[in-house]
Amino acid sequence: MACVLAVRAVMPPPSDMVKVAIEWPGVNAQLIEIDQKKPLASIIREVCDGWSLSSSEQFGLRYADGPQLYITEQNRGDIKNGSILRLAISPMRAARQLLERIQSHGIDARLEALKELAKLSADPSFATEFIHTEGLGTLARLVESGTHFGEMLAFTLTAFLELMDHGIMSWDLISVSFIKQIAAYVNQPMMDVSILQRSLAILESMVLNSHSLYQRVAQETPVTQLITHLSNQEIQTYAIALINALFLKTPEDRRQEMASTLAQKHLRGIILNHIIRGNRPVKAEMAHQLYVLQVLTFNLLEERMMTKMDPNDQKQRDIIFELRRIAFDGDSDPSGTEKRKAIYTKDYRMLGFTNPVNPAIDFTQTPPGMLALDNMLYLAKVHQDTYIRIVLENSSREDKHECPFGRSAIELTRMLCDILQVGELPNEGCNDFHPMFFTHERAWEEFFCICIQLLNKTWKEMRATAEDFNKVMTVLREQITRSLAMKPPSLEQLRVKLCSLSYSEVLRLRQSERMSQDDFQSPPIIELHERIQPEILELIKQQRLSRLCEGSCFRKLGNRRRQEKFWFCRLSLNHKVLHYGDLDESPQGEVPFELLTDKILVSDIKAVLTGKDCPHMKEKSALKQNKELLELAFSILYDPDEALNFLATNKYEVSLKNTTKVTVLLERKEFDDTV
Repeated sequence: MACVLAVRAVMPPPSDMVKVAIEWPGVNAQLIEIDQKKPLASIIREVCDGWSLSSSEQFGLRYADGPQLYITEQNRGDIKNGSILRLAISPMRAARQLLERIQSHGIDARLEALKELAKLSADPSFATEFIHTEGLGTLARLVESGTHFGEMLAFTLTAFLELMDHGIMSWDLISVSFIKQIAAYVNQPMMDVSILQRSLAILESMVLNSHSLYQRVAQETPVTQLITHLSNQEIQTYAIALINALFLKTPEDRRQEMASTLAQKHLRGIILNHIIRGNRPVKAEMAHQLYVLQVLTFNLLEERMMTKMDPNDQKQRDIIFELRRIAFDGDSDPSGTEKRKAIYTKDYRMLGFTNPVNPAIDFTQTPPGMLALDNMLYLAKVHQDTYIRIVLENSSREDKHECPFGRSAIELTRMLCDILQVGELPNEGCNDFHPMFFTHERAWEEFFCICIQLLNKTWKEMRATAEDFNKVMTVLREQITRSLAMKPPSLEQLRVKLCSLSYSEVLRLRQSERMSQDDFQSPPIIELHERIQPEILELIKQQRLSRLCEGSCFRKLGNRRRQEKFWFCRLSLNHKVLHYGDLDESPQGEVPFELLTDKILVSDIKAVLTGKDCPHMKEKSALKQNKELLELAFSILYDPDEALNFLATNKYEVSLKNTTKVTVLLERKEFDDTV
């Protein structure tokens, strides 16, 4: 009998019954048990009856803590045991009352109403009702009037942006006068920071969500004006986000023109001096925006990368002839007698082309297409001494160890395009920008020039022959990727790191990594491992549980990445409950359990999903879901058919957090076995 009672004491309540406290001002809270199978309207009616309140249809339930969202039939499954709810006026009634207060003549009353609206607009239920009462039109007219400034205007813009982000109303319905007024705030030199932030954010959303609005915003907001905002640390993230949005939506045939405009206004130098080398570290959102700009800039190379050379086009063949002329100081006439053509064929063979009779054929494969020829010509003209040294050094060798410059340059260009993902859309979850690419106007070409010298150096160190070409390229790729992972601050620092990562050093690193794996396969190590394995597993388990109890902060991804919002998740000290909740900013230390208003019983956890199986990856429709984003995602599934979705900052973090979630499942299993 005692055993049965003990089992009942620890068993969780049925999933369709939830115990909560409901508050109402001036009276004691009601402690009730909600039947999740009963209609929400019936539950609200019973609560109102408990306090003798009539017209229950004019009331609703909201969370008392955290975002204080309204509870609906769609989200009621999120209510947890022990939640504190609050009886409040219904979303429809709240929307109408707020709209009346906003339209009142009293300045103070209107300010308080707009302040409350800015907070409530994040609630989907309230937003739906407010938009249906023509509330957005009222806000738009307040902005268009141009008579509101300071806090009142800031709250108005905040509410407008929050309401539009729900996707209930199309951005295409926004009036031209509204766009002009928002653009005027951005173009005004002495505008309040809070208004500038919201105005830039609204313009960014317009550009990303409507092609017609992109054209209007581009017309009303010159990029040159946006660049001036990059020197202000409070708004530079918003400014560069709008620049990226305009860059992304610019038609392909005009992107080179926009890139030229940005270069003429010294965008790269401003970013380098005011952001990358500024007096404070680059935050995650700014890192993402710099990554997006880096990707969009490199994507300008895609057209040349996918352009095949026409072997019969004499103008294009003249460019190859220019390479020969610079290398061998020959005549400048590519036409001539058969004797001259024979000499040219010999020279092209010495240049390392696969098709020396007509080297134009080497550039017909895409990628890298004509981009490889562009890189070679840049090296020959800008770093002429280096080019001549590489070509002559290899063309004069007679021991079959010559490095074929032409073939190498083409394959290297293809490799660099692959490493830097030229042509790929930006990944929403990525912050992987490289500071060194912002230190030179021709960063891509300089990167190639450094790497082609490394290729020649590695070729000599490996004493390679033509048969070893693929092996050399494999080593070269490893050298480049290892060096890029160190994030060198300049191209010169990259050169230093690449030079230190010689072929012998790569072999040493490979051997060290291999030895660290092979040592564990010897019989003595296996025997020792079996002896201490239980203790190690227990230690690992405790370490992971400790990490869970400390908790982790995650950034919330929404339609407006520039506004950094965070949420925190940690395991209770008794290892039976996961606590989580929203935060206004990234915490500097441990977050108390009291601030984490949402809970999940460990006993309710059913599974851990990763990658494309995660619900938020199936629903995501952001810039691009590439492999990197999927590798950072994982989800916890729990009763009843709910999911807690995570997106880690890097692969190490997702690995750590996935293993800790598995530990939670192990704890749950042990708990169930005990019961």
